[in-house]
Amino acid sequence: MKTKPTFRILFWLNMAKKKDTLAPIYARVTVNGRRAEISLRRQCDPESWDDRAHRLKGRNLEATTLNNYLDAKYSKLLQCYEDLLKENGVITAQAIKSRFLGADTTFKTLQEILEHHKTTMNDVLKPGTLKNYGATEKYLLGYLSREHKTTNIYLKNIDYQFVTGFDKFLRRKKDKNGKKQLSNNGIMKHMERFKKLTNLAIKLGWLEKDPFRDYKMKFEKFDRAYLSQRELNYIEETRFTRKTLEITKNIFLFSCYTGLCYGDLKNLTRDNLIKGVNGKDWIYSRREKSNEPIKVPLLEKARSILHTYENPISEFLLPVYSNQKTNTYLKEIAGQCKIPKKLSFHVARHTFATTVTLSNGVPIETVSKLLGHSKLSTTQIYARVIDQKIGEDMDLLQSKLS
Repeated sequence: MKTKPTFRILFWLNMAKKKDTLAPIYARVTVNGRRAEISLRRQCDPESWDDRAHRLKGRNLEATTLNNYLDAKYSKLLQCYEDLLKENGVITAQAIKSRFLGADTTFKTLQEILEHHKTTMNDVLKPGTLKNYGATEKYLLGYLSREHKTTNIYLKNIDYQFVTGFDKFLRRKKDKNGKKQLSNNGIMKHMERFKKLTNLAIKLGWLEKDPFRDYKMKFEKFDRAYLSQRELNYIEETRFTRKTLEITKNIFLFSCYTGLCYGDLKNLTRDNLIKGVNGKDWIYSRREKSNEPIKVPLLEKARSILHTYENPISEFLLPVYSNQKTNTYLKEIAGQCKIPKKLSFHVARHTFATTVTLSNGVPIETVSKLLGHSKLSTTQIYARVIDQKIGEDMDLLQSKLS
């Protein structure tokens, strides 16, 4: 018959580590005669310590507060012992100490789920997505360091308070100029990735409760920037003396007339140029982001740009600069053309969806296919922009009629 082990908890002052007039309080766990000692991270004056009761003397506020703390630790140690009994685990003083400190093998850490995600998703997620997870990891570790004064945390200790604390930490981040570093939607993207990490931990059995259960994501709706027909024409008609600006302009216009994002356009090779069902040139590729197929018949303006940069030596169809340089040159182009918009490469894709296609009567279902969207609801964002423009145009008409 299996007998229960002998078990005892004792609180004591470690006089060997006494500093000035204070000595640290330790817990001694004894199982079958073997001991393990745990610092309780509290200290007191030895003169106030009752060696028989193993608590502070008196009933003043300081003594009552510290004694309540010790009672809570006693209960926790007792619970660790009871849990190990229920699990039929090996019960030793060291095992109870490890369970009490959250250092036993049954508890996984935030660092472990981050590492597991990187290892298992390395061949699943696109490099850009993995890079975004890297940014979220950087912020999480910064939050741990600044707010929790540690480099790691057990998953079991991640709760609603931890989640909302991370949210507040991100909202307080400032750049070098003292301005907010992240927008609300940028913060929500980091919170989304953090939630996916905790969901993965739940699926793996590393985390019992969902810390995001009571946390609500709140994305702000915004109108995506795009060029009007007049602004698009003005850029087309402008000739730049600097070669870098002229090339960037043409690459940008190619995206305006095909809807291809930067990554997909940069990777275009001669293999992506095929003859479509109508016998004309088409671009056939897959979106780098979602792997959705893209089939885009080339408009004459896009085909003309391809002919401009025909190069039998290179396998790539277009001479594309780095994303950073491209966006820098686009800001110069916007300045020279006096376009009061924050011009980036992605504006070209939005311009294709709104000004080039939807505004000219192309059905939204067709536009969705051309953009490589997996959901029609994603494309409907642009339809709302068109509705807004219709409203503005009608208001302008009304003012003229009046």
